[in-house]
Amino acid sequence: MAVQHWLESLRAAKKTCILQDGRRKVHFLFSDGKEMAEEYDHKTHELLVRKWKQKSALGAYGQWLIEVGEAAPPVVGVLQPDFLKENSSNPVFMRKDTKTSFQWRIRNLPYPTEVYSVTADKKERCCIVRTTNKKYYKKFSIPDLDRCQLDLDESALSFAHANNTLIITVSIDQWTD
Repeated sequence: MAVQHWLESLRAAKKTCILQDGRRKVHFLFSDGKEMAEEYDHKTHELLVRKWKQKSALGAYGQWLIEVGEAAPPVVGVLQPDFLKENSSNPVFMRKDTKTSFQWRIRNLPYPTEVYSVTADKKERCCIVRTTNKKYYKKFSIPDLDRCQLDLDESALSFAHANNTLIITVSIDQWTD
């Protein structure tokens, strides 16, 4: 039922599409005032970026919240409102989807594979990444599953570590059968 509701809201949304720089950019404006923008590679049709924006309680638009993909790097030479810069060795968390799975990448994690634990919390509907040395802990939800009210099965979770990057994969085969 929730899947049907999500599909109906997508169909009812006002849509705009442009082709620019080898990307197909689609903008959705929903009846509740929320906006969603998606960018696809024109040749492979792979989802590169999905971001959301909604009005605050006072009616002003906030910043775009990136759900899939990476935030655009800040323009060099433009004075930023804050003068503090994040350390480049901090872990960087991002999502990248494929046709068969949801995938998250956490860069700048130097620990060996056996240190990591990735679990699914059914009660809070989220995934939890932790290390046995207690140096890293992260909880994250899967908005696609929340929108369709689907449950996450821990058997669909897997992870790998290479080049200081932890790659967490959730196979979508269990929902497409």
